[in-house]
Amino acid sequence: MPERPEIVCICGSMRFAEEMRAVSQSLTLAGVIVLVPAEIDTPITDEQKAALGELHLSKIDVADRVVVVNRGEHFGESTTPEIDYARAAGKPVTFVGPAYGEA
Repeated sequence: MPERPEIVCICGSMRFAEEMRAVSQSLTLAGVIVLVPAEIDTPITDEQKAALGELHLSKIDVADRVVVVNRGEHFGESTTPEIDYARAAGKPVTFVGPAYGEA
């Protein structure tokens, strides 16, 4: 049976959605299964936001590793707990973006 492709969860502020899509595309073309934050184009309730946050943590659970897309700015209120969650779960966490030498 063939080996399962690596699964990567992308984390980061939705302000960097374009950059996350580019990283997702690059990883996908490299044969990686990519899990990304949900992009919701309509207003959502606080309950829906919390549910989406929990769903994203489940994506981290499924992933082999986490890639954080950032421009070198501080991490936001959602991304910092995601990084902490991934590390606590023993997931390798890497960072991409101009400040890290990758786009």
